Amino acid sequence: MIDSLFFDSDCISAFLWVNEQNLVTQLYPGRVVIPKPAYDELSYPTTPHLKERIHVLIGCHQAKLETINVGSEAYELYFKLTNFPDEGRMIIGPGEAASIALAKTRNGIVASNNLRDIMWYIAEYDLKHITTGDILMDALEKRLITEETGNTIWRSMLEKRRRLGAMSFTEYLRGKQKNSAATLHD
Repeated sequence: MIDSLFFDSDCISAFLWVNEQNLVTQLYPGRVVIPKPAYDELSYPTTPHLKERIHVLIGCHQAKLETINVGSEAYELYFKLTNFPDEGRMIIGPGEAASIALAKTRNGIVASNNLRDIMWYIAEYDLKHITTGDILMDALEKRLITEETGNTIWRSMLEKRRRLGAMSFTEYLRGKQKNSAATLHD
C-alpha cells in the first residue's frame, strides 16, 4: 500500500503561498491529505487565496480533506497532543497534532516543517516524516524541477516568511549530502 501524506498547514502553505501546490500533487498523486484542523488554519480571513488554492486541489480530487471523528483512536491522540500531552512534553498546534494522529492511526507520513514541536512525537510513534525541503528534493530527483528552479521556489518561500531551515535549496541539498555521508561512515 502507498502511504498517504498528512500535511500540516505550515508545510502545505509553503507551496500554496508561492502557487507551487501542483508540484506536491504531481509527486504524490492520490496521497495528499489535508487534516481538517490544518485546513481550518488555512482559512484565516487575511489569506483567502490559500483557502481558494486548497479548495481547487480538493475540488479536483488532487487532495483529500480528512476529518477526525470524535471517539476514534486518532481523536484520542489528537486531543492528548493538543490538550494533555505526556509529562515533560509540550502542547502542539492543531494542524501538527492532526497530522501526527492521522499518520499514526493510518500508517501514513507526516508532512511538516515544524521540527521543534513534532520531532519527539515522530520518534515516539515511529512515524515517517518529510519537510518542504524533502518534497523539493523528490521533485529534483524525479526531474520535475532543476536545482535552479528549486532555489527560485525556495527563495520565494523565504520571502513569504516560511521557515525552511536553510538559506537556499542548494544549501539544503548540501546539508542532506553531508548527513548521508556521515551516516555511511558510522
